[in-house]
Amino acid sequence: MTKHGTRPAGNTEQLNNLKNWLLLRYTPGVGELTFHTLLDAFGTVEAVFDASRGQLATLAISPRVIDALKSETRPDISADLAWLQQENHHIITLLDEAYPAQLRELPDAPPVLYVRGDPDYLKQPMLAMVGTRNPTAAGRNTAKEFASYLSSAGITIISGLASGIDGASHEGALQGMAGTVAVVAHGLDIVYPAHHQQLAQAIAENGAVIAEMPVGTQLQRGLFPRRNRLISALALGTLVVEAAQKSGSLITAKYAIEQNREVFAIPGSIHNPMARGCHKLIRQGAKLVETADDILEELCVSLKQTASYPEKPAKNPRDNHKDLHQTLDPDHQKLLKCLAYEPASIDELVRSSNFTAAEIASMLLILELEGIIICQDGLYTCVS
Repeated sequence: MTKHGTRPAGNTEQLNNLKNWLLLRYTPGVGELTFHTLLDAFGTVEAVFDASRGQLATLAISPRVIDALKSETRPDISADLAWLQQENHHIITLLDEAYPAQLRELPDAPPVLYVRGDPDYLKQPMLAMVGTRNPTAAGRNTAKEFASYLSSAGITIISGLASGIDGASHEGALQGMAGTVAVVAHGLDIVYPAHHQQLAQAIAENGAVIAEMPVGTQLQRGLFPRRNRLISALALGTLVVEAAQKSGSLITAKYAIEQNREVFAIPGSIHNPMARGCHKLIRQGAKLVETADDILEELCVSLKQTASYPEKPAKNPRDNHKDLHQTLDPDHQKLLKCLAYEPASIDELVRSSNFTAAEIASMLLILELEGIIICQDGLYTCVS
């Protein structure tokens, strides 16, 4: 990516222009829709502040907003400007060249975006990957493998930096060449969840962390759905990996449909409550996904490799099982076949194989030490 600068600190005119954008954005009562109304009417933010009360009164805005615009007291934007001075910190406005065109299509497009990392990633072809914060081991591994494969194919993965599927998707994407973008629901002066500090730093170095909320904005429940609309809008499509029936991931999928984007879903076991949201989406018309190539074909994106990755060709996640299992002895391979489709307890494995409980326990221990399976709530799952 080109490390171009969108920090206007060295240009007085640009800095003054940005200050006006921030002042207008955080004027009391000026939300996204009012901001767009004012900008459409007067052309520039400077002209908005220069407009008379009479000119402002002709617009469909409240008297309270007019009073705020004509007040001599201005919002405090010092925290935003101080944040901007740090390395790889950017604030881009709706009219900047760096602002992603797909976001401009939104009627409530954020007038200002805060970016930590490289804004060029916002212009790359992206796929949103979302899902539950409490995935199964298999679901987490699927997300990571799909993201790695798609990133190696040239698709930047975008998600919300949450625990679970979001985090696994970012981690997988960082293994590929196209990087990842995280959209957060708070100010970029904090990282949530806190255990994603290192992940957020890695994303900033190989992608971008972005927010529409100003520096200092703390966590608020109502901001997460707003964040989701940006994730879906920036992407060519949204892939839901695992989600319960009332998952926030379904909100992202709903936004994707409203924004005329593709929606994909990975099916799971009928016994897995984290698969029910995906099954619901498939019944509603989402495209059922079995391999990452299903997504590439639908998006008409050609699989491509670059000279910087000659020794690590992209590999379809579904092929991993074959390579790993071929190195195991026949008994271990037979046991793994019993775990190929859904988690199972030792008792269930005894019933589905000819092995004793002691033999199964011994083999499971070896497979777990090898990282091929994992035990979750007494159920064993094949994760690689």
